[in-house]
Amino acid sequence: MAVRPKSDTIAAIATAPGAGGIGIIRLSGPAAPSIMRQLFVPNNPHPEFPSHKLCYGTIITADGQILDEALAVHMHAPHTYTREDVVELHCHGSQLVLRQILHQTFAFGARPADPGEFTKRAFLAGRIDLTQAEAVLELLQAHTDKSARLAANQLQGALTDALESIRGQLVSILALLEVAIDFPDDDAELFDAMALGEQLHSVVIAPLERLIAQSETGRILREGISVVIAGRPNVGKSSLLNALLREDRALVTPLAGTTRDTIEEMISIRGIPIHLVDTAGIRAHENPVEAMGIERARRKVETADLVLFLIDGQVGPGDADLELYGTLRERPHLVVMNKRDVAGAEAVEACLREFGGARLVTVSARTGQGLDELQDAVAEMAVGNETELGETLACAPNVRHRAVLEEALAACRRCAEAMRAGVCVDLLAVDVQSALDHLGDIIGLTTPDDVLDEIFSRFCIGK
Repeated sequence: MAVRPKSDTIAAIATAPGAGGIGIIRLSGPAAPSIMRQLFVPNNPHPEFPSHKLCYGTIITADGQILDEALAVHMHAPHTYTREDVVELHCHGSQLVLRQILHQTFAFGARPADPGEFTKRAFLAGRIDLTQAEAVLELLQAHTDKSARLAANQLQGALTDALESIRGQLVSILALLEVAIDFPDDDAELFDAMALGEQLHSVVIAPLERLIAQSETGRILREGISVVIAGRPNVGKSSLLNALLREDRALVTPLAGTTRDTIEEMISIRGIPIHLVDTAGIRAHENPVEAMGIERARRKVETADLVLFLIDGQVGPGDADLELYGTLRERPHLVVMNKRDVAGAEAVEACLREFGGARLVTVSARTGQGLDELQDAVAEMAVGNETELGETLACAPNVRHRAVLEEALAACRRCAEAMRAGVCVDLLAVDVQSALDHLGDIIGLTTPDDVLDEIFSRFCIGK
């Protein structure tokens, strides 16, 4: 992101593309109020434009042409998102009209906002820290209620609070080490290295390990997992896909080999984003088109986070099922016996016998029996039990956070080991300061500019 002067005023369309009832143009910067007064003619000839109060009027061009009826609001600094003067024009949601009005703001002195620049200004003004800025993007991109809750908790500062607690402990330890450095003759009396090492482990290392352990669940809640439905032809894979989607997405016929390619859809299962993939029935076949579909199915199975291995409960597992199961049993999987509404007890017993080491779920894609149990099993395989999930929703770090947390943890572990070995106090302080710097990177205290630019470049324009 190019370096911009701090005194300029930015403008952008803040609502999503496409026609709608309302479209909003947002401006931020010192010239925002004057641009509004040039562009917006209020119905009241002598408006005061009190802060955060909507005013009705019309939008005009520089030569006096009316572009739209609108509501305008001037939000006075510093009580705004960016802590600058902010103006919003609430217009009709025509993309043509919005672009015309936006270009008028440029004619009156604004410039186009960069992606994420409003949020970057909020961060640079100290209104939010970097974890909260990232949470804004994660909230905008949330696919499920749980991923939205995770982002909302981070936006409220849950992760920041956890990190500040750890940083506070590190600052106290560093202060003690620095006193020992300043008074080397008295360092033996100033602190007990073994006791300090135990303190470092309990109040810094253990909390860092918990945060890192939560990051994988956080990633799953943000990004989701890939779940592939696999099995022989005609066991009900497409029927199961349709049942989970609650729509007829895939063709279902009595003919084997109907599905020739993968069918992929995004759904939410217990609040977890699921990339659900229906595949071609895997079998030996000389038809070149079906063979291509079977090869794609095999590749999807090899890269899946979870495989639903489907068995026809009406006939039970056969040699072809067992042979196919041998190719995927090392992947995370559930054995799913379909057609439980017509399956006999012997089919269930055969599945338990042949796949005894795997978790078995019985369903009927036709009647919906067992689908709740299947969704529960998928969710548990993805993120564990609800208690652990609730703890993770408080402050699960994202991928960037995890990488930096692991650097901080490595520095703390080096320090703890050095304390046990009686290493020089000066070297201990270096590792503690390194850990502090890494945690500062997460919050935004010491984050390099190129990292900031990369983070904010992922935002949409207007946020």
